[in-house]
Amino acid sequence: MSVSLTQAAATHVSRNLEKRGKGFGLRLGVKTTGCSGMAYKLEYADAAAPEDLQFESFGVRVLIDPKSLPYIDGTELDFVREGLNEGFKFNNPNVKSECGCGESFNV
Repeated sequence: MSVSLTQAAATHVSRNLEKRGKGFGLRLGVKTTGCSGMAYKLEYADAAAPEDLQFESFGVRVLIDPKSLPYIDGTELDFVREGLNEGFKFNNPNVKSECGCGESFNV
């Protein structure tokens, strides 16, 4: 079981952690919401919780709560720029369908 970052995502996270002046890594999880059932949640973590699973990509720690891992196992998190827009893109092999707006998914 694992979750990984691309080089672009790791660089983006590292820069933001430096700007914040603190941070342990990136916390990735899922929550029940949206029209398809689940949505990703991302936040910078200042410490790891005892139950967190930890993965590392390009020197950046990714923290995941055990309840979220079955839904995002195998996911690669990328950071992309398309025209004037930029943001994280989730390449999740577990997704069966997504809502029309792209904000939520179903596994």
